[in-house]
Parts: sequence; C-alpha cells; structure tokens
Amino acid sequence: QVHLVESGGGLVQAGGSLRLSCAASSSIFSRSPMMAWYRQVPGKERELVAHIPSFGISGYEDSVKGRFTISRDNVKNTVYLQMNRLKPEDSAVYYCWADWCPSVDQCTTLWGQGTQVTVSS
Repeated sequence: QVHLVESGGGLVQAGGSLRLSCAASSSIFSRSPMMAWYRQVPGKERELVAHIPSFGISGYEDSVKGRFTISRDNVKNTVYLQMNRLKPEDSAVYYCWADWCPSVDQCTTLWGQGTQVTVSS
C-alpha cells in the first residue's frame, strides 16, 4: 500500500521555484515524529535534503540551506518542501520519508514513490 503520496515535481528553469507536497493519512502523519525529504540522482546514493520533527527545529543539507524550506501542515496532514532559487544540481528524484511509530515501542520507515525535479540551465 502507498502510505505517502508525493506531488509537485516538474521542469523549471534555474532560479525558479517549486513546492513539493507529501500527503499522508492522519494516523500516519500524527504518529510520525520525524519526517524528511531525500533526493537521488542516477549513480549516486540517496541523500538527506531536509528533515522536520513534530516539535523542534528543522534541518537542511548545506547546499540547500537558505533556499529550501520544509514545513508540516497538521490540518492537511502534509509535509511540504518549498524550493527557491533552484539550480541544475538540484535535479533529482525527491522522496518523502517518515519515521512512523504506530506504537510506543515500534517505528517503521516509510517512503514515498518519488517525484522528479528537473532544473534546466
């Protein structure tokens, strides 16, 4: 079953913006104390882009710091990644990730299907 549904990817020129969305059910979203966005390009390992806890301070990979913003909407059960001033090197498949804890003593990692972001020069 698909637990995380991603959208918002596409083609954009360098310097442009995109907003990625990751929608989850309320049961998953409310029990995921940590969520994140990863990205991956062919031939490279998947890398962490940004992460956000339910309460606390979000974190960013150095190359996107100041350009990307991760946020959680607790009403819509959605995690967003606002990407501004995009660069060609940002091109990748972006994946939503959640640390889902359905019980107090058990957590499971969930992945979205991925959404393609292509930044042209």
